Amino acid sequence: MRLMSKGHVDHMATDEKGVHYQTSEIGTPRDYTEDVYKVYFEVGEYNERALNILAAYLGEDKAHGIIQLAHGYEVDIPIQCVPDIARLLCDGGIAVYQIVRYAKTDSKWR
Repeated sequence: MRLMSKGHVDHMATDEKGVHYQTSEIGTPRDYTEDVYKVYFEVGEYNERALNILAAYLGEDKAHGIIQLAHGYEVDIPIQCVPDIARLLCDGGIAVYQIVRYAKTDSKWR
């Protein structure tokens, strides 16, 4: 633990590979770990195009974990995948109405 400016305390942690990272960055745009979060994409679905984009991005081994909801999908992904998926959905003509990051899961990305 180290004290940052203005009384901000920064905690250091180590992942399973021994890489140090700041716990204050977990779940933020600066989180470059392979920690997995449940993320909801609310989309304007048409002919399962959004589902197909998500499945292609995740690959066969992870696509089975996609959860279909009334207005979108939940997927388990690292936080750095969110902008990539949002771009792919928009490039595919899919309207994205909201993206919600839920809690960190116990899943492993690799």
